[in-house]
Amino acid sequence: MNTTTLPASFPVTIASSAAASAAQESSGAAGQARPALRWSPWGRGLIASVAWLALAAITAFWPNKELGFSDWAYTQEFAAVAAAVGVLLLLVSVARGRLGAFFQWLRPAGPWLIAGAALLAVWQVLTAKTGVLPSPFFAPPQSLFEVYIDDGPRLGLSIAHSLRLLVNGILIGALVGFVTGVWVGWSRIAGYWVHPLLRFLGPVPASALLPLAFFFAPSSYSAAVFLIALATFFPVAVLTWSGVANVNRSYYDVARTLGASSWFLVLRVAIPAALPQVFVGLFMGLGAAFSVLITAEMMGVKAGLGWYLQWAQGWAAYANMYGALLVMAVLCSGLITLLFTLRDRVLVWQKGTVKW
Repeated sequence: MNTTTLPASFPVTIASSAAASAAQESSGAAGQARPALRWSPWGRGLIASVAWLALAAITAFWPNKELGFSDWAYTQEFAAVAAAVGVLLLLVSVARGRLGAFFQWLRPAGPWLIAGAALLAVWQVLTAKTGVLPSPFFAPPQSLFEVYIDDGPRLGLSIAHSLRLLVNGILIGALVGFVTGVWVGWSRIAGYWVHPLLRFLGPVPASALLPLAFFFAPSSYSAAVFLIALATFFPVAVLTWSGVANVNRSYYDVARTLGASSWFLVLRVAIPAALPQVFVGLFMGLGAAFSVLITAEMMGVKAGLGWYLQWAQGWAAYANMYGALLVMAVLCSGLITLLFTLRDRVLVWQKGTVKW
């Protein structure tokens, strides 16, 4: 009786083969069960693309209402820009998977892109196409092109003067207000004498002191800087004082236990703990400074956005006035964004402990 002798590794070989075949079957089953990835465009981007192309069609092919003296300039140029935005949004919607970080940055703006095209279309129809909002008090969107292209040098000079005035006033007011707030919040003597003055004189609008500022100041520019600094000073001083006065006393006790001096307590304990309140005061001071800027520039200065607004109103150039107001909105929004960025960098230690 002949018997075949099997190698000692035979059971292991059979087990390995069985395991491999089982793995292949499971992977094949998983491959059949897993649905194939399908390409899908950006839905809101497609809607926004259609909206901007519709705006371009309305602007280009719907005749403007006769003005009696001329047609609205840059109508076709505005239509071309709207069409270009629509085509660009269409390309972004189709190629969303290849744009990476740019698409992730643009995606949250989808509803605003739709709303922006819709608002511009309504603005176009009510002004240039039907005249429901009569000229020259209301101008269509393409009139802004005329302002920024034809009157760009004068508007740019006004922006430069306003920025110079605004930066000088805000820096002076914020610095003096910060020092005053720390002094009042830390010193009992200053709190007794200065705090009542802040509460009594602070609510007085800075623009109400316009005649006195122009009488005592050596020039109209210095008077405008003083008014802007005064408008910035009050919220920064009050909120800095509030932040320093409300610092947790246990922080001081711990620092004193470790041998901290009074200057260390002020510079390394009180001021860092009060910084969130300081930034709130800076935000409030920035808004107040913009309000006073227009009032100050309407009196005695020869350039600036306030002067430009007054000049546009005097010549009934309402399109120029709307263009200057749009520039002011963009300028204020940009400065607020920069201030938010600065706050996030300075208060980076708060992340994880404070909900932003």
